[in-house]
Amino acid sequence: MDKLFIKDIDVRNKKVLVRTDYNVPLDEHGNITDDTRIRATLPTINYLLDGGAKIIIASHFGRPKGGRTPEFSLRPVVKRLSRLLDKEVIFVEDCIGKKVKEIVDKMKPQDVVLLENLRFHVGEEKNDPEFAKALGSPYDVFIQDAFGNCHRNHASMVGITGCVPVSAAGFLVKKEIDYFEKAVNNPLRPVTAILGGAKVSDKIKIVRNLAERVDKIIIGGAMAFTFLKAQGHEIGKSLVEEDMIGEVNSILKKAVASGIKFYLPVDFVVAERFAADAETKIVTYQEIPANWYGLDIGPASTSLFLEAINNSKTILWNGPMGAFEMDAFSRGTYAMVEAIAKSHALTIVGGGDTDVALHKAGETHSVSYISTGGGAFLRLLEGTELPGIAALTDKKEYAKKAQMAVTAG
Repeated sequence: MDKLFIKDIDVRNKKVLVRTDYNVPLDEHGNITDDTRIRATLPTINYLLDGGAKIIIASHFGRPKGGRTPEFSLRPVVKRLSRLLDKEVIFVEDCIGKKVKEIVDKMKPQDVVLLENLRFHVGEEKNDPEFAKALGSPYDVFIQDAFGNCHRNHASMVGITGCVPVSAAGFLVKKEIDYFEKAVNNPLRPVTAILGGAKVSDKIKIVRNLAERVDKIIIGGAMAFTFLKAQGHEIGKSLVEEDMIGEVNSILKKAVASGIKFYLPVDFVVAERFAADAETKIVTYQEIPANWYGLDIGPASTSLFLEAINNSKTILWNGPMGAFEMDAFSRGTYAMVEAIAKSHALTIVGGGDTDVALHKAGETHSVSYISTGGGAFLRLLEGTELPGIAALTDKKEYAKKAQMAVTAG
């Protein structure tokens, strides 16, 4: 990564603003049900504590649309973060303004402050320059550790970098980028990409980009039906995006010409309706009944896909193989989870539903890396630059300025 990293900066006694993604799930009582995103930022926070920094943490939570809404307060995070750090975390009921500055000015090294939800201000999502200036002006250093939001052009992700002296990546962001580069830019081969989910339109840029980088592409989930339709097959009432058929045909031709092995399901679990108690049966892709829906890959497809990934050295997976939230249509997804968990490949998984499947199967410890950012991970797979990372201080630029300062001194 050519951007400045937290270890490149002297943080002792500095006021350091850390952008995190604490958009965690809560139950009906306001209790955190999964603190994975909080734990993921601990290496950065602990490094700053050890370095004697004054640590101020900023995050978004939910979609309050620029208004103060109690249900979107970050207050529930304070207790959990304090427990994980074994240290009191001070909560401030705003993220900009006089009160924030007063508290920050009184901080001692190793103090930790959590600011209130950034999205309580309309300027955050608009990347408003005035809001960015108000947010960043009290601090000496900005650390980007909110990978899950790095695809957003928001004030706390992009605009703020012009309002602090130096901006760098935290441990989480660096880890995400390092794993991605291992898998895509400098991989052990063969490389297999597994793509599932509902819509081809959501993944078409990914398919197009990966078709130039990987050795095998496996397509599952409802998006497979657009590929089958493009090949002239009848798919019953299964989901299809007619306007994507031309694009799909172009990609298939390109894959053949490039020698990329492209795998589509050969059978499906189908049902008369999309319901947990619906009648189901297993049919080949040529025999899907006219008024039935394909809702999971079948056993023959599962065997085909497992054989395809058997010799892979690198595996990228995004998207389930079917409607796995219903037991009758979950077999394909969980078979892939088990196979990937048992593989000896570098395995990188991204995307909300895929992550959920891994957690439900109890196999999160068996994969090399699970990305913390659904949308940001998808943008990387598309080959798209992430604004929240692009805005950070360039290493060479920082080194040049440091050398000039030494020379001038």
